[in-house]
Amino acid sequence: MEIQDLAKAIDGKLYGNDDFFSIDGFTGKFTFLNDSHTGDIVIRHWINKTGIKMAFDKNIACLITQTPKDCAIEMAEKLNFPLIVCDKIELANAYALSHTIDKFSPNSTNVIITGTNGKSTTSHLIYHILKNAGYHVLTNTDSESEFNTLIDPMVSKLISDEVIENGEPDYLVIEVSEVQGWLGNLMENHAALMSAAVNPKVGVITNIAMDHIGLVNSIDDVFREISTVPDAIGDGVCVVNFDDDLVMKLNVRNPFYTSMSELNDENAVYYNGLGIVYDNQTILTNDELPFTGHHFIQNILSAVGAAISLGLDIHVIEDGVKSYKALNRRFAKLNDEPLIYDDFAHNPDGIRATISETKKLLPDNQTLYVVCAIRGSRGVEINQLNVEALVESMDDSIELILSSSNDVVNDLNFVEEDEREVFFNTLNENNVEFIHYDNLKECLSDTYNKADKKDIILLIGAQGMDPAESLLKDII
Repeated sequence: MEIQDLAKAIDGKLYGNDDFFSIDGFTGKFTFLNDSHTGDIVIRHWINKTGIKMAFDKNIACLITQTPKDCAIEMAEKLNFPLIVCDKIELANAYALSHTIDKFSPNSTNVIITGTNGKSTTSHLIYHILKNAGYHVLTNTDSESEFNTLIDPMVSKLISDEVIENGEPDYLVIEVSEVQGWLGNLMENHAALMSAAVNPKVGVITNIAMDHIGLVNSIDDVFREISTVPDAIGDGVCVVNFDDDLVMKLNVRNPFYTSMSELNDENAVYYNGLGIVYDNQTILTNDELPFTGHHFIQNILSAVGAAISLGLDIHVIEDGVKSYKALNRRFAKLNDEPLIYDDFAHNPDGIRATISETKKLLPDNQTLYVVCAIRGSRGVEINQLNVEALVESMDDSIELILSSSNDVVNDLNFVEEDEREVFFNTLNENNVEFIHYDNLKECLSDTYNKADKKDIILLIGAQGMDPAESLLKDII
């Protein structure tokens, strides 16, 4: 690869040196500045002159950025160090992902998973089915789902590191955010760009719903972002949710359908209330499923559909699903008396679905304590939609408890006053009683001590609820 070709491919402008900086050229690895070595390429959203000097001292091949700050360009030219500045950093990351797969994992079979809800569970279950079958599999979805954004070179680095250490994977299972952005700016076409970079044999689209408010402002915006994904999947199989009206409006070339109702289609897997059915045969009964909630069964259907589309034997798929252990905070049971469930539900659809499923488990005349962490530093809009979802879910059996989680969140997740106020105002306007705690530990302690042994406590929310399990261990 020539550096001029790289700059052209990502619509970038080259400053400083007009060739790769290291003597041996480019190693083929894209990575972070702190982890870089001689001949690597570093991708950063922004860089200043100090970062350019660090890159120079590390003898990396070149540095790519979207935002040069504090005389970064001048420093690159002074040191004769190659700096590529591009308008869209996502082009650089898509290029890095495609190049990394071509160089390090050209023979792997690749799968992408996108959509608003259920991406992580679906991705991890596909990964588990394949790994349980004895294949060498790499995924960017871990227990904390930290590496699925694809707005930095982390996934490219994961792939190259894995191949260098353990050889080429049989499968890459890559979760792709349906909507992505940086500093409030939407990265248009992100899902399609990254999906195309992976060159998948199978793609999964779970659903289309609202999240990432501020980056997108309407469901039409979300649909627009996802609508180009089928083209990126191309002739590969696209596993789609038959029950989602917007998903069914997508122009899919080679569909495989999933549904929570019976489907008369040979390219389909569905749930009939008693189990999962494929080719007129029940392949998994309710007792064999790792989840009971309907929204999680939808994830199982997506994973099973992907596995079938990859050509796996049905018995291999069955064994994988039966042996699956859920990701962290996916309707995890933390206690028996009272029952305490912890779920990552953090957008309107997730909140409604999780509360609805939990209410089905509540004994008559008992109380469901819904403990919700307000989303901090995410803006008024998403919190407005979240509190409206809570209002819709309320009934006489539910007591609502809110936490700002000031004692456990960092500055990036701190609940601002307007985010808290939109919760309070909406609940008051709808005559929904609630209790609010500034700190999560006090919130959990008081709720646990208040609950009867036959009650249920449901913990929901994103970062503000993440430490709940460890706090509860001390409380219980």
